[in-house]
Amino acid sequence: MIEIKALASSSAGNSIHVTDGRYPILLDAGISIDRIRKALDFQVSSLSGVLITHLHSDHSKSAKKLMEAGVDVFMSQPTAEALKLSGHRLHIVSDGQLFNVGTWAVKAFAVEHDVEVALGFFMASRGETVLYITDSGYVRQRFSGVNYLLIEANFDEQLIRENVAGGEVDRFVKRRTYATHMSINRVLDFLRANDMSQCREIWLLHLSDANSSEEEFKRKVQEATGIVTRIA
Repeated sequence: MIEIKALASSSAGNSIHVTDGRYPILLDAGISIDRIRKALDFQVSSLSGVLITHLHSDHSKSAKKLMEAGVDVFMSQPTAEALKLSGHRLHIVSDGQLFNVGTWAVKAFAVEHDVEVALGFFMASRGETVLYITDSGYVRQRFSGVNYLLIEANFDEQLIRENVAGGEVDRFVKRRTYATHMSINRVLDFLRANDMSQCREIWLLHLSDANSSEEEFKRKVQEATGIVTRIA
């Protein structure tokens, strides 16, 4: 049975703990190593691996510290170069690559963000699957057989327009957000475009403090899919 725990999910930091009951993985490490240690009951060495989507600090902050703690960390070459990481705990993965972390079979795939080679991950272990997508303007790939979907729902398009008109959000920030993050409407489009017939849970990630509504996002996804929806 897959268990998912959000350690953090916001512009201040992102990290999701996923386990199949035997091999725990961190999806991103964008919070301090002290917060990670505390969340894991100071058993960081129990991690089978850490998958880093891209170089931004709110996703990669503790990658180096985790490697120093003896944990294998997986990321793209451009991300490793930007973070100045090397060593035997570093594992370079690329778009379309299949690799293993414990019992997990993982496929990396490129997503659309404003860095070189940002990745998403589709993972399977013991007959169950997890799809992780964050910090992406949209997703080209199509998926089926997804049991647990973890997907960014950063902003509401109408709400961010209202915030720009009211002077609460800068126009440049709006343009960047539209280009590099998923709105709730794009999430709904993604759900319609992919086979979610085997999905048991949907986790909405990385909601903007100013440009989103937890209750509204959860309601829209549950009404559209009938699937249990959680806010990270």
